[in-house]
Amino acid sequence: MREIQKPIFRSPIRQVLGKEYYILKRKIDWAFGTKKWAIPQQKTTLQHLVFAHQSLILRPLKDVEMYLQENKKTNLALAIAHLDTIVIAPGETFSIWKAVGRPTQKKGYLEGLVLKQGQIGKDTGGGLCQLGNLLFWIFAHSPLTITERYRHGFDVFPDVNRKVPFGAGATLSYNHVDFQVKNNTTKTFQIRLWLDETHLHGHLFCEYPLETSFHVEERNHIIKQQAWGGYSRHNQIFRIEKNLQGTETEELLVQNHAILMYTPFLDH
Repeated sequence: MREIQKPIFRSPIRQVLGKEYYILKRKIDWAFGTKKWAIPQQKTTLQHLVFAHQSLILRPLKDVEMYLQENKKTNLALAIAHLDTIVIAPGETFSIWKAVGRPTQKKGYLEGLVLKQGQIGKDTGGGLCQLGNLLFWIFAHSPLTITERYRHGFDVFPDVNRKVPFGAGATLSYNHVDFQVKNNTTKTFQIRLWLDETHLHGHLFCEYPLETSFHVEERNHIIKQQAWGGYSRHNQIFRIEKNLQGTETEELLVQNHAILMYTPFLDH
């Protein structure tokens, strides 16, 4: 696994200016790029379930005030209203931010948890990374191609009741840190998302039954000490596809490299 350089912490002004530059750059790409975006929502649900997943909304986290978790539920509800029932036709690309838009107070988004350079912070629309994590895990169990995905360069919270492997998710920050999936198949797919009192739920449907099945596994997980004294965490996430004859093919989906912001090998 590769070495990780000691992190460089940039000034708040540089962070803001840099973010706005990349937001503008992404908007230009939306307006003049060549991708065909999956935007229209179709109220009729496709018939064949590909994969389903759910994640707990209110998770007590060390040094995180619970009102931020409550606010996250409001933010998730606003965001998924733009994503639920979206259809991804052959050749189309699904983008979270292209469909959701900028999360602002005017739209009803509340202050939620965000991570900035490995530190816990607060910002309007915070907590939507849970949506990115859920959708990554769902699409990883499908034939759709993940074309854009990011992860935090820091691992802030120790594993507590983790249901999926480390790094099996997608970080979000409007709009340049996006999660995008392209439909390179000949079939049409549809996303369904909803909340109940405790969980965020997601289903992926297809117009026809799939002739293959998928599972995801973690490999080569390691925690190591870097030369500058800190610890880092690394792994690989593979998608394994199995056809009706039992033949398997595998694909390396992502490699994760993150600096630990807690002491490993201790009980937390």
